Amino acid sequence: MSALRRDVSPFFQRIRAFLLGREHTLALRFEDDVADRTQPPPKIPDGPSQLYSANYYCLRDGRREVNPPIDLVEQQKQLSADGGASTATKLPTPGQVYAWD
Repeated sequence: MSALRRDVSPFFQRIRAFLLGREHTLALRFEDDVADRTQPPPKIPDGPSQLYSANYYCLRDGRREVNPPIDLVEQQKQLSADGGASTATKLPTPGQVYAWD
């Protein structure tokens, strides 16, 4: 241990080590025990906002891309009212459908 660290005297360190049955680990953090603060700059891939001159804020705002939910039943009724186009379109199903016996 460094002499600059705050701890008890060497005599009490030996007594403490004998009573604990191991070397005591200080809860205090000292500069030579922690990692360096200098880190390399992050490597972030280019995103959609990289070229600001051709990318306006109103086009980048994700909240503007959200639309109200679609009522599939109403769409199906409109398609059936229009004519025979309803046979070509089918309502979406939530994945594989298992036919129970």
